[in-house]
Amino acid sequence: MIPEERKTYKQGLISAVLCSVWWGICPIYWAWLKPIESSTIIFYRIILVALVSAAGALIAYGRDAVLAPLKDRKLTLRMIGAGIIITFNWSVYIWAINSGHIIQTSIGYYIEPLVVCLFGMLLFGEKLNKYKVVALAFGAAGVVAVIIYFGEFPGIALAIAISFSCYAAIKKGIKMPPLLSLTYETVFIAPIALGVAICLEATGQGALGFGTGRYILLLLCGFVTALPLALFADAANKVSMFVLGLTEYISPTISLVIGIFYFNEEFYPVQIVAFAIIWVGLIFFSRGELKELKGGSDG
Repeated sequence: MIPEERKTYKQGLISAVLCSVWWGICPIYWAWLKPIESSTIIFYRIILVALVSAAGALIAYGRDAVLAPLKDRKLTLRMIGAGIIITFNWSVYIWAINSGHIIQTSIGYYIEPLVVCLFGMLLFGEKLNKYKVVALAFGAAGVVAVIIYFGEFPGIALAIAISFSCYAAIKKGIKMPPLLSLTYETVFIAPIALGVAICLEATGQGALGFGTGRYILLLLCGFVTALPLALFADAANKVSMFVLGLTEYISPTISLVIGIFYFNEEFYPVQIVAFAIIWVGLIFFSRGELKELKGGSDG
């Protein structure tokens, strides 16, 4: 690797790690917004993400590039659909954090790569090598262990993993910069969110009643959401998908630690077992990714 390539790779790796660390500690930020209702936070997040991403897209790409996707009606509808699904994903995530279920969100983001992989096979006919098949089996075993122990589905974890996988499936094949993509995913929903937010504030059910400090903190949620996406976009252009995928496991690991030691969530023995099983699956998954990156033929 020549010096210039090494420098670019180092910059990309730093962006990837910072992005994952940021996402990992985000539960603390969302928890700070309590006792603002999770639904109110969601409406504000939609509005502010739309504003921040649209402003960033205009600065980065210019007016013509921002408006160009509107010419493709099918693409616009796909982006609106993606926006609805990712809004659901955000909603479950923020509600779970503010309801004391950070560990479940962590489980959701651990199994999400495996669910994305399964969707690729079922919806797009992608072939899985033997390592990924084993990884899926371990991931499923981890979920089954939780189901058997508690006698119920880990609904939050599965909702997060499946909704994000649906989002990824809709986005597959769409070549659009992250900021521009995020603009189209939120800008059409933002007017509805704005109308609801105004009604909530007018009737005293919004965020203003919880003090100026907490309201200002809420207004930062657009930045809190957009910055890691910008870091992710920078990383995606400078490091391999394999490296990018590995760094994504930093986020749920940090969230898990925060849930246990900062928020004092109860961590059951079966969850330790489930995490161990899922982590074995992730090792196989990463091995499969590395084999494909090197052009291996194990199938």
